[in-house]
Amino acid sequence: MKARRIAHLDMDAFYASVELLRYPELRGRPVVIGGRSTAQPQTGDDGVRRFTTLRTYAGRGVVTTSTYEARALGVFSAMGIMKAAQLAPEAVLLPADFDAYRHYSKLFKAAVTSIVPHIEDRGIDEIYIDLSEEPDDTLPLASRLKDAVKEATGLSCSIGVAPNKLLAKICSDLEKPNGLTILSHDDIPVRIGPLPVRKINGIGPKSNEKLASLGIRTVTELAHADLGFLQEHFGRSYSAWLHEAAHGIDDRPVETRSEPKSVSRETTFERNLHARQDRDALSGIFTALCTKVAEDLKRKGYVGKTIGIKLRYADFHTVTRDVTLPVPTGDAATIRRAAGECLRRVPLDQRLRLLGVRIGALSRPGDDPADLAPEQVQGELKFADQ
Repeated sequence: MKARRIAHLDMDAFYASVELLRYPELRGRPVVIGGRSTAQPQTGDDGVRRFTTLRTYAGRGVVTTSTYEARALGVFSAMGIMKAAQLAPEAVLLPADFDAYRHYSKLFKAAVTSIVPHIEDRGIDEIYIDLSEEPDDTLPLASRLKDAVKEATGLSCSIGVAPNKLLAKICSDLEKPNGLTILSHDDIPVRIGPLPVRKINGIGPKSNEKLASLGIRTVTELAHADLGFLQEHFGRSYSAWLHEAAHGIDDRPVETRSEPKSVSRETTFERNLHARQDRDALSGIFTALCTKVAEDLKRKGYVGKTIGIKLRYADFHTVTRDVTLPVPTGDAATIRRAAGECLRRVPLDQRLRLLGVRIGALSRPGDDPADLAPEQVQGELKFADQ
């Protein structure tokens, strides 16, 4: 039986890199993606493009991503833009352009599948690739994949190759940007052991904090931890996974036909909005989110039955509500009505900072013989509070 060779390919600062193709004069400068569409560059009478900087930003936006130069100044994704402005006031601010990012995502994935067909799509900027049955040696094959991505997109990527998905994802991050790392089980003590436990995909901030409180900060320390001790603090199932992950054990296959579980859209408001005082503004935003979800479903070729909303209040408390329709839908108006039913079941006496709409229980149109046209949808709605 051939040894497993699993690659994880991760595009380097993907959104920001796509923007640098459009605005090459920004190369080498700290650039932040996020905020409002008003951050669009303006071309003056002299033909020179002028960019918005974080110094002039005022609002609620969140950083979507940043260039490596901005990261060196402490600016990372999910950070509030106002905080980023304190760290890097001269950084350039650009709005996100998801149509462009999806375009380049398709290009790089097509380039990879033209060489190796067995890939698992993990999102807009990363994939797993099963190289186990490929006749070529690992290094030239991985280099060929990197070159193909560069030729197709003009962008760089980082690839990690290892015996399984868990290790491949870790090592794709070891030599970013434009990295190529090949790892074996024998390399774990030297290359993986000294890393912080948070580098293991599946150990989130809360688990990382709890492990640190127990004196476990590195992968080696986690590998040496007694399994019974871990079970006392994390339970039987998660502690068993922690133990295996720290020893580089992962038997998950590369799933070449992965199906999405849900489609969602959400937005963080520039200022807190109130359901009554800002009714018109909220109604317009709510309808737009439902329309975008419907458009995403159409583009991906899905319909869904479970529609939900997500609200985050000014105090950061978050609530969700779901409703299950009798039959799947991809119709914007139907999604809007169902999401509106969910909205009526949450308190609206506080100001809101975020609103989201989600549709799950996805299927392909026509998969269910009971499917009806959206205007024919009737019957009892099934609610699920979370």
